[in-house]
Amino acid sequence: MNLKRIIGVGVVGVLCTVQGIAQKVNKEDSIAIRSIYDEALLKGKSYKWLDYLSNEIGGRLSGSIEAEKAVEYTKEELDKLGLDKVWLQPVMVPKWTRGVPEYAFIETAPGITSLMDVCALGGSVPTPPGGLKAQVVEVQSLDELSVLGKEKIEGKIVFFNRPMKANLINTFAAYGGCVDQRYAGAMEAAKYGAVGIVVRSMNLKRDDFPHTGSMSYGDLPEKKRIPACAISTNGAEYLSSALKIKPDINFFFKQTCRVFPDVKSYNVIGEITGSEFPNKYMIVGGHLDSWDLGDGSHDDGAGCVQSMEVLRLFKETNYKPRHSIRVVLFMNEENGLRGGRKYAEEAQLKREEHLFALESDAGGFTPRGFSFDTDEANFAQIKSWEPLFKPYLIHYFEKGGSGADIGPLKNDKIVLSGLRPDSQRYFDYHHAASDTFEAVNKRELELGGAAMASLMYLFDKYGTKSELNRVKK
Repeated sequence: MNLKRIIGVGVVGVLCTVQGIAQKVNKEDSIAIRSIYDEALLKGKSYKWLDYLSNEIGGRLSGSIEAEKAVEYTKEELDKLGLDKVWLQPVMVPKWTRGVPEYAFIETAPGITSLMDVCALGGSVPTPPGGLKAQVVEVQSLDELSVLGKEKIEGKIVFFNRPMKANLINTFAAYGGCVDQRYAGAMEAAKYGAVGIVVRSMNLKRDDFPHTGSMSYGDLPEKKRIPACAISTNGAEYLSSALKIKPDINFFFKQTCRVFPDVKSYNVIGEITGSEFPNKYMIVGGHLDSWDLGDGSHDDGAGCVQSMEVLRLFKETNYKPRHSIRVVLFMNEENGLRGGRKYAEEAQLKREEHLFALESDAGGFTPRGFSFDTDEANFAQIKSWEPLFKPYLIHYFEKGGSGADIGPLKNDKIVLSGLRPDSQRYFDYHHAASDTFEAVNKRELELGGAAMASLMYLFDKYGTKSELNRVKK
């Protein structure tokens, strides 16, 4: 046999061996993922956990009694899973209360009024005890304030009426395109002498549910802070139409919200200690707090119970992780991000090495895939896993954002990821009284938890590229 033939046979042999190993690994992974899905869909506990969180505890506003109960309940449930460690991580959080239900109306003439559906924005100051009534000036953006100037704004209520763009398929992009008016509207309008603001709800659906959310006064002195409320999309359309017919109508609203000193709360953390790399960490989580209008089932009870389910699935399928896997239920994502920042701060103080973090905070709808904040080397490995997810109709693997709570962990080594469910209906419920347990589909919720566990399994088994490069060196 000549040399070329010997070399050729050798190369073919090596390629066959490599291909055989790849097929074996792929088959092993397929079987492992199948077992994860079977357990989640046949014996899942996420829906039961969410039922209790939503219907027995309810909306879990940061600093509230309900938030305390949620901490106690989820810690108890994690204890039942037989994890290696379960603990509470103290964190100081803001406390804001809504008070009695808000009341609002449009006055088109003395004694002629139409009731409006409104809610206070999170962090807003109250109106005067008797409420606030003033004429309205409608704007589409923060920039319009400077165009109108103090002369046309002073003493009036500014109505921010920029809707989410319905032609954007990515509803989070549509949300991001108009949320500045909610967050900074009061701060900016107050500079021109406005006495209050009313903001169109961040919602693509026409309904009567006002959507709350966080807002900021920046460094505005307390005496210059003005009350801020959201109006339903139907209400916003009505108000805008009324202003076109009669520009001098009055808007009245009354809210009794209050801001209190910070209080102590907790992140809830559970861990399965790694069999090979106990000091290297991978985490999965969601935020335990929610707004108070609904019961926070989609935002973000779903993400919390899916994250808890990841560790339960590993225990029930007898998977022994190589790295330490933690579930972290973060407190205070909605109006401060204190929990996410505290976890990252503690991890840095303890010099904990985090390799991968996955967050679910986009609702409990049908999972479509994941987005990743990472480099090209890690993303290439991630893309190679796509065929393993195709049988479960998970097709979306894109570079992009991850999640607010895991964002503070970002460095040049960690891979950050976010579960991406179908988002078309998410903002129908986001921050509204309609975000209730009945809006969550059991199967869709369980599919999301299984997808998350499958991704965590692959990262745990194969590691990240930065980790592998350090091992090689």
